[in-house]
Amino acid sequence: MLALAGTAGLAAPLAQSVGDPHLRTIPRTLEEVGRVAAVTVPPSDFSTSDRYEGMPAGAATVRARGTADAFSQPSGNMSFEGELDFKVGNGLFRKTWVSSPSSTQASDGLGPLFNARSCQGCHVKDGRGHPPDGLGDDSGALILRVSIPSTDEEGAGAIREYLASWPEPTYGSQIQTRGVAGQVPEAKLAITYEDVEVRLSDGQSAFLRRPTYELQDLAYGPLHPDAMLSPRIAPQMIGLGLLEAIPASDILAHADEDDADKDGISGRPNMILSPEFGEITLGRFGHKAGTATIREQSAAAFAGDMGLSTSLNAAAFGECTEVQLACRSAPDGGDASRGGLEVDDESLDLVAFYARNLGVPARRDESDPEVLRGKQVFHETGCPACHQPSFVTHRLENRPEQSFQLIWPYTDMLLHDMGDGLADHRPEGQASGTEWRTAPLWGVGLTEQVSGRATFLHDGRARSLLEAILWHGGEAQAPRDRVVTMPRADREALIRFLESL
Repeated sequence: MLALAGTAGLAAPLAQSVGDPHLRTIPRTLEEVGRVAAVTVPPSDFSTSDRYEGMPAGAATVRARGTADAFSQPSGNMSFEGELDFKVGNGLFRKTWVSSPSSTQASDGLGPLFNARSCQGCHVKDGRGHPPDGLGDDSGALILRVSIPSTDEEGAGAIREYLASWPEPTYGSQIQTRGVAGQVPEAKLAITYEDVEVRLSDGQSAFLRRPTYELQDLAYGPLHPDAMLSPRIAPQMIGLGLLEAIPASDILAHADEDDADKDGISGRPNMILSPEFGEITLGRFGHKAGTATIREQSAAAFAGDMGLSTSLNAAAFGECTEVQLACRSAPDGGDASRGGLEVDDESLDLVAFYARNLGVPARRDESDPEVLRGKQVFHETGCPACHQPSFVTHRLENRPEQSFQLIWPYTDMLLHDMGDGLADHRPEGQASGTEWRTAPLWGVGLTEQVSGRATFLHDGRARSLLEAILWHGGEAQAPRDRVVTMPRADREALIRFLESL
């Protein structure tokens, strides 16, 4: 039970950080504070593109390739030495792991239960995953999280507000649909869809697909009666290091939990328990911002998706619970030369470096008149209330690629209630069952080019950007309704703008 390790009997609250414990920062001068405020002010003139807008990752921006490798380039401002580490990290990211024991001792330890054999197995070409398509595609790019509501039974009352759920007693925190030889996968995931018509202005209609998820062939007994399930597709990987480098204070400045300005938008941070730093800090990554750093996210993926141990998740049997005795007693790939781990800190850090430095492609057609009109529609519709266009990252001592860059990710990194239509009814950290982190929009127009198909939202149900918009509810209901009723030409311009990002 990853999140609970060391919490039993905790009587006093942990330290809570509103700063950035994962970063070595250099404070901004008063002159720099003024410059940052000036360059991140919302646009008022839509007749031309904003200065620097075509470089969404600042100096780290990369050339927009017209191939499936568009998301697989290193930061544009990376040194030669950095590129060497990036390539080694890429090799580890693409490595196919095998079960133990094996003659390839540097690559064994998979499972015993798992969803994918490599990081690349979910994040194909570093892009978005997609649900199984019924055409023989059983990729691990869609996984199913599972948990039960938390209680105070294990003495974690002091931090209960940060741990809204416990792993499900039999199946852990994630359903593993694969197993090494001799191990029985936990279950099969079946998805069915119901078509939902949405009538638009000017005689148009859109058809959404509402998914229903069912677990079949549960191998280790029934789920807990209070089990909560949440499907998740692998998100795109670009720009993660820049999102990690946004000052927490700048993110929190956009929070408006009580909707004080009465605009109907009440974004709030997900403050989570960081296993790396042992304190409560700002969550940034994952569909509900349930992870604080790229290193933690990488370690969680090694454990949950592949059953590989790291210093942050040291169990060699991965997600296997106490009920799964055969899984817990299976051979593992722990090695004394790696401190008994299957993935040592050097390898974990190289994978995190690779993930941190996947470059964001330059904008396309940002000065095109229809794109500019779409940008105006985007702002007038109210989309920037959640999809905050720009930030300036910290000045950093040891990460020059991410240091003091003007970036355009189109996210506020906060949680928003998206309504019952998208709800998974499963809390995570402080996020409720209807809340999701605002997804970054940079690179969204290249999704199909990179991944081979366009699928959006947390479970890939949306097959187009328009479908993704039409699923918005809750705080985003009013902007969504404006898209439904606006003239067709404005709607098409809005989509054209999004495709240029």
